[in-house]
Amino acid sequence: MSVNLYQTGVSGLLAAQQQLATTGHNIANVNTEGYTRQRTEQGSAIGNFNGDNFIGSGTYIQDITRIYDKFSYKEQLINQSGLGHAKSINLDLDKLDNILSNSNKAIGDSINKMYLSINNISDKPSDLGLRRIALSQAKVIASDFNALNRNLEQLEKSTNGEIEQIATKISEISKELANINEQVLQNRNLKDTGKPNDLLDKRDQLVMELGKYTSVNTVRDDHGVMTVMIGNGTTLVAGVTALTVSVKVGDPDATKTQLQLNSAVSKVSIDGAKLGGAIAAKFEFRDEHLSKAAAELNRLSLAISDTLNQAQSKGLDLNGKQGNNIFSDINTTTLMNSRVLPLTKNTGGLVASVKVTDVSKLSTDEFTVEYDGTDYIMTKKSDGSTTNLGAPGSGAYTTPFGFEFNEVSGTPNAGDTFSLKPTENAASLMQVTLTEPKSFAASSAISAKANDDNVSNGKVNIINVTDPEVARSYTEGTNTKLTVDVYESSAGTFTYRVYNAATPPPAAPIANGTFAAGSAATINMPPSPSPTAFQIEIGGTPKGEGALAREKFTISDVFGAGNGSNATALALTQEKQIVDGKQTFSQTLAVSSSEVGSNAKSAEVSENTAQALFTQAFNRNQSKSGVNLDEEAANMLKFQQAYQASSKIISIANTIFDTLLSVAR
Repeated sequence: MSVNLYQTGVSGLLAAQQQLATTGHNIANVNTEGYTRQRTEQGSAIGNFNGDNFIGSGTYIQDITRIYDKFSYKEQLINQSGLGHAKSINLDLDKLDNILSNSNKAIGDSINKMYLSINNISDKPSDLGLRRIALSQAKVIASDFNALNRNLEQLEKSTNGEIEQIATKISEISKELANINEQVLQNRNLKDTGKPNDLLDKRDQLVMELGKYTSVNTVRDDHGVMTVMIGNGTTLVAGVTALTVSVKVGDPDATKTQLQLNSAVSKVSIDGAKLGGAIAAKFEFRDEHLSKAAAELNRLSLAISDTLNQAQSKGLDLNGKQGNNIFSDINTTTLMNSRVLPLTKNTGGLVASVKVTDVSKLSTDEFTVEYDGTDYIMTKKSDGSTTNLGAPGSGAYTTPFGFEFNEVSGTPNAGDTFSLKPTENAASLMQVTLTEPKSFAASSAISAKANDDNVSNGKVNIINVTDPEVARSYTEGTNTKLTVDVYESSAGTFTYRVYNAATPPPAAPIANGTFAAGSAATINMPPSPSPTAFQIEIGGTPKGEGALAREKFTISDVFGAGNGSNATALALTQEKQIVDGKQTFSQTLAVSSSEVGSNAKSAEVSENTAQALFTQAFNRNQSKSGVNLDEEAANMLKFQQAYQASSKIISIANTIFDTLLSVAR
């Protein structure tokens, strides 16, 4: 009996010793990130049959287990990915908001100052000093657009660098997880006891860290080996095999880094935007928010350049010449070619370009054009809507979006695809091309004046002046002033004539016709087949007192150093709703800044929400798996007392054994 009592005491002593060691291990790791509380599972030894009874033979430690709740851990992991995404997008949008807030204000101020200087020219068109100021302000505008574009490009490069860093980190974690899987496999079947708890903690902590960068799902087999999947099910770790993630040059846009999954034998492209976590946030920021901000900037650059260039071309400079472009042409060969990006998989030889035809219809959208073997099919990326452009060979293809798709050379093969960016590079290549103050076209070429005897609200306007030099010579050169007369020939119908004042009717007029009340008549001058230099628009309600008492308007050459009419027309473009057909230049800047600011504020709220959800999930997991020092202190006392009691049993067993030995002597 004393022998059994001794063995019982020893078993209790050893059990208490292991329990104390486990408790001490828990206490030592109370601040270890990712540590899961461990517990000794104690069982009683099979009793010895003696007489009619089973006499207990002590205890043993069955296993040391982790207090692990896979459901609360999974909840924490999911919220970790959500928090990683929210933090990343909030940080990036905050950067973009700061850049646009400062830069858009500077651009807005530059635009206002330029228009103020143009207004000054309209008051004193012969003042060369005012013209110099206007050209100087134009250069400031171009410089501001160039600078903001560089900032956005730098932000894109920085984002690409961060994507590469995250891809490298994911690959490192993948290798570590595969290494731990191998160690787990070498230990033992995890269906048995004796699990490598601290190794499993390290593996779970690595998975949790991976969750910052991407969404993660895991599956464990019977041997405890873990398969790790990221995103929508892309395998990253398959047992002891680690796959890696790396970056590659974007296709078709080389500036937009893409991801690929690498194994020992293959490389497969993966969509970073669908991976979740911080890396998906980087793709979302770069491809959505940053791209849209850049497209808005480019579109505004195009609108300002084209609007002022067009207005400048309608007037005459101090030398009586048609106004040259103030800013660089929006349809240079370099710009048009840069707006089309072919996919590398294309097998045909087509080289294409995009020509902007109407800046008021341009959007910030991107498009793809695919040759399906019969026609070019254009798809709008934002909503997936398609437009059939027609079969190859036409050269130019008009679209309803303010641009043309042009074939430059070569022919396509079926399946060839091209990415279209109609506003690309406008801000970066915006330059002032007008150099001489005298070249500022402040003067209009011709004007229409109503006869003093006219009594109605009828009016004649000069519109769409494409060649002011020809318009001037045609008005007073080819002709001796043009005269327009009009009267109401019948109720609601007006009859007009345009003729040379030197050869009035009954000589044949240059042009004649009718128009209905509420509409207007537009007449090309000179008439076809000569190229049109300007147009006359007759509108309003010109009554007249009959065919013999028509209302008259005289069109004259008004060029002069003191004429600031075209400068006034230039200044008025500031208030025209040109961008998207609905916004002035200043409104576009304000909308762009407010939209990014609103997105940044929403991202901040989303991060706060994600942080709260993660904290709740973390606390729930810790309440089950974390170390509680009060509980461990109580366990320490309990196991210490058990250790002391077992020692006492051993002492008593020794005493009994010594007594038996002394009796035997």
